[in-house]
Amino acid sequence: MRTRTVEYPADGLTMLGHLALPAGADRRPAVLLGPEGTGLSDIERHRADALAELGYVALAFDLHGGRYLGEPEEMLARCLPLLADPGRMRDIGHAALEVLRAEPRTDPARIAAVGYGTGGAIGLELGRDGVDLRVIGTVNALTTGRPGETARIRCPVWAGVGSEDPIMPPAQRDAFTAEMQDAGIDWRLVVYGGALHAFHHPQSTIPSSLASATTRGTRSAPGAMSSTCSPSACPRQSDPVGPTSGAR
Repeated sequence: MRTRTVEYPADGLTMLGHLALPAGADRRPAVLLGPEGTGLSDIERHRADALAELGYVALAFDLHGGRYLGEPEEMLARCLPLLADPGRMRDIGHAALEVLRAEPRTDPARIAAVGYGTGGAIGLELGRDGVDLRVIGTVNALTTGRPGETARIRCPVWAGVGSEDPIMPPAQRDAFTAEMQDAGIDWRLVVYGGALHAFHHPQSTIPSSLASATTRGTRSAPGAMSSTCSPSACPRQSDPVGPTSGAR
């Protein structure tokens, strides 16, 4: 497995993404990995590396021109206008996707978009823009789109959220699932019981104060789990971009 930093322009900034390549020289399925609102961190870099170890080409993309916005006020000042502007989100996503597609190891017919928070919202906007993806996966990113555009999503959508997430309350979950269902998308929503926002953080990588705030009411892993999906999708269990789901 090899990694390198890739520079590319987006949103008026020079972005610094993290590209992880699996062993070998053949074309492989790929994953566009989006960070949460604070920006690209070692969490996403390590997960890109783990995907490469599994045989995927993985690009953890940047949101803030190489910066990590650890102060909530600074992060919200940048992310709230971004989340309110689907065009900007799509531009950031397309710029990163171009980098991933340009990598010779990438199989352009087998690309997934996976993301946390803002990065997950960008993956959803790429789908709503009609991008040919094999699957979209999001954590803490139950954003809704502009009317009619969700029908342009051409792949299954998986979403995970904490049951106690104050940023994604039940009303937001309901709006997201209604949008997916009305558009005829193959979708799944998994609700992790007792978990708040950012429950996906490894405990050892965040301050103890944040860890206690984001996992209150849970054990080291989220507790009970409920799952909802589109009626036609629930029986199927498949990996649409898996390394073994096509020629190596």
